Amino acid sequence: MKLLNGDILFLYDAKMANPNGDPDEENKPRMDYATSRTLVSDVRLKRYLRDYWLNRDLDIWVRALDGQTVTADERLKHLAEEYKRETSKKVDLKKAPSEFVTWLLERLIDVRLFGATMPIKGEAAGQGGGLTFTGPVQFSWGYSLHPVELVESSTISSHFAGRESNHGTFGKDWRIYYGLIAFYGRVSPARGEATGLKAEDLGLLEDALLQALGTEATTRSKLGQTPRFYLHVRYKEGEYPFPPPGDLRDHLRFEPKEGLDPRKVRSIADYALNLTPLAEALKAAQETIEEVRLWRHPELAVKGIEELPGLVEVG
Repeated sequence: MKLLNGDILFLYDAKMANPNGDPDEENKPRMDYATSRTLVSDVRLKRYLRDYWLNRDLDIWVRALDGQTVTADERLKHLAEEYKRETSKKVDLKKAPSEFVTWLLERLIDVRLFGATMPIKGEAAGQGGGLTFTGPVQFSWGYSLHPVELVESSTISSHFAGRESNHGTFGKDWRIYYGLIAFYGRVSPARGEATGLKAEDLGLLEDALLQALGTEATTRSKLGQTPRFYLHVRYKEGEYPFPPPGDLRDHLRFEPKEGLDPRKVRSIADYALNLTPLAEALKAAQETIEEVRLWRHPELAVKGIEELPGLVEVG
């Protein structure tokens, strides 16, 4: 897969789940209360992707070590020790050489894609206080394409028995009945020059978007989430359309069954996704388009797929 400018759409649904709890609100699903749409941060999405890569023996920057959360300084120290074992070269992190930074980028897929800030001083950071990489792949916050309803929370309790005492904890079990959640992302190969982005990294990203929820969204509150739709518009080398299509989610139409209140949608069988406005927006830019890579879950009813220019179905 060549490194080309691109726009990404990724949709998944959450059924009787908590897509992204807010710790400031009893872990309620994050909400836009003005529209009753549920929200999911890009950090939550990237956590699924990172966990997926880590479980497939790809190293990442943002991770625990031996099951323990560590600081950026501790993580960097650990990587410097790995570098010494591999190269027999000791790294002074106050004067880290550029070859060590190159080794880091070669090793850490999440930095190549999403960027990072590392507490590296000296030569590698131009004598500054740290080294910052802006990721060539960025995702906005996700949101449901329709208003959702919260399940009336019930109190849940946990009870732990010890030798000397018994301990219990109580909390609220917040969930939504159903939500079709959409993320928008953009790919910028120009920024990838600084992170060492590889063509195959985009293939690994595509694979993770389609697979990660099935293997990583397996905690009690996250079960019930399934990938439903993926689209990657790849523009010809050096091209990006003007005027740009903007956030591709603006061109999607969520269509519940006739007479059904969108808040009452409870399953994938209750609606269709209409791509016709999106196809029209992309047709206006089709001279700049290399291909439109698309995957959809077989249960998802979609209108207008055949109207998309440069269509390549994947998966």
